[in-house]
Amino acid sequence: MITFTVLGKPVTQPRQKFCRDGHSYTPDNGIVAYREAIALAAKAAGALPTERAPLTLEIEWVFVRPKSHFKASGELNPRTALPLPPGDGSNYLKGVEDALNGIAWKDDVQIGKWNLSKSYGPEARTTVRIT
Repeated sequence: MITFTVLGKPVTQPRQKFCRDGHSYTPDNGIVAYREAIALAAKAAGALPTERAPLTLEIEWVFVRPKSHFKASGELNPRTALPLPPGDGSNYLKGVEDALNGIAWKDDVQIGKWNLSKSYGPEARTTVRIT
């Protein structure tokens, strides 16, 4: 089992954009640095590319609530406080899976089980557990 945490706001894998001239690109919304941080943390935790399957991937994404979720008194404002952080979980997942290709596994096709969660907390982070 390998467990590691990357501090900072989680980043979604952006969708590919297509230009009128026919070429495509993926915009960098911070995903390049995020994937590098995931890869470095996995290596530091002792990850090696395994060929074993099935693997279990557990990821916990934690976000800091924005100031707009609170009243001036400091308590949560029920009109503006969202119950879950925004963003599609599968887009967060794709960035982590791609970052770990060739580092924690040969290819993410080896993953057979996923346990994913996103929530609010005091510090933004991504915690990954691979078994």
